[in-house]
Amino acid sequence: MPYKEPKIEKLYYTIGEVARMFNVNTSLIRFWEKEFDIIKPYKNKKGNRLFTPQDIENFHLIFHLVKEKGLTLKGAEKKLKENKEDTIQNFEVVSKLKNIRELLVEIKDSI
Repeated sequence: MPYKEPKIEKLYYTIGEVARMFNVNTSLIRFWEKEFDIIKPYKNKKGNRLFTPQDIENFHLIFHLVKEKGLTLKGAEKKLKENKEDTIQNFEVVSKLKNIRELLVEIKDSI
């Protein structure tokens, strides 16, 4: 059996790394942090924000609601407060469907 490199996941991500993940400015990340209660970054002694993988998942959820579904910030915040579980489930279904679509497009292109 060949050796497989273990996937290394970071414990903390800087604000620049998070901004690059979503292709947005760092100011938007700071703004969303202030607007949404579910994002609580760790701040070191210098005051630098360090985001956990859970924060990244919450950013994915906010990004989906605001940028992809077109909700306002108030609408997204209300949706997360009222029925967060349904929103998370809906987001997971949409992401799985996107992955399936990418796979199908890749298979179509290779034929």
